[in-house]
Amino acid sequence: MTSRVRSAGRLCVYLLLTLALMPIQAALVAIGSPWAVRLPVFYHRLCWRILGISVEVRGEMSAVRPTLFVVNHSSYLDIMVLGGLIPGSFVSKAEVASWPLFGQLAKLQRTVFIERQARRVASQRDALQARLDAGGNLILFPEGTSSNGNRVLPFKSALFSVAERRVDGAPLAVQPVSVAYTRIDGMPVGYVLRPLFAWYGDMDLAPHLWTMAGCGRLTVTVEFHPTVSSGDWATRREMAAACGRMVSDGVSAALRGARSLDSGRRSDDTLKERLGS
Repeated sequence: MTSRVRSAGRLCVYLLLTLALMPIQAALVAIGSPWAVRLPVFYHRLCWRILGISVEVRGEMSAVRPTLFVVNHSSYLDIMVLGGLIPGSFVSKAEVASWPLFGQLAKLQRTVFIERQARRVASQRDALQARLDAGGNLILFPEGTSSNGNRVLPFKSALFSVAERRVDGAPLAVQPVSVAYTRIDGMPVGYVLRPLFAWYGDMDLAPHLWTMAGCGRLTVTVEFHPTVSSGDWATRREMAAACGRMVSDGVSAALRGARSLDSGRRSDDTLKERLGS
């Protein structure tokens, strides 16, 4: 299932590409160029090809700017997959900023780092609001940690505080997104093989990355669910639970090789009817 030669070749090309583009992205960020948002999308898509990743997209990505994308999280590969689809910045825990290489990459993609200390809540909320006011999309992992990829953990309502913000007086658009690692060389990825791609718990990053890079061609299914807003629910907790159900349904359906209930259904009335049932 894995190859050392493939791992070495893929990771060398990945590292060369990354080191070549980092100073370019740093310059684009420094001058405030619109290409600072576009280059990461191009970069991540090149990484798909290098690492043998095929992305299957279902549904339609929100065209509203800005949009808060709320997504399940099971691997560092989520960053690469979503980064190649969504022009925007991630919201990440502060510890990531100190990681070798990946921390610098996160900074270059203008990631918003958040800390759990209560004293920093106000300043972090202001940073998120400023990014939204500037029209920048944000990508949030509301589980608060990565999972084993077999199921979606409950979405933390506290992380939805940014979803209650208004942009130019209007409710913020929120789009739930499901990410599932579904096939390897065309064969379904079951419980036994999913840890090859899911990175969670106390797994060490370097050996996991080496093993993952040596695998065959990976298919990832990404589903964009209907866009909602905080005004659709009475409380933040209800919104988090509803978005979590949509994402969980999407992941479960993708792992079964089926389509979720939301596939092809994009009207707000239909969505509210389903969530209320």
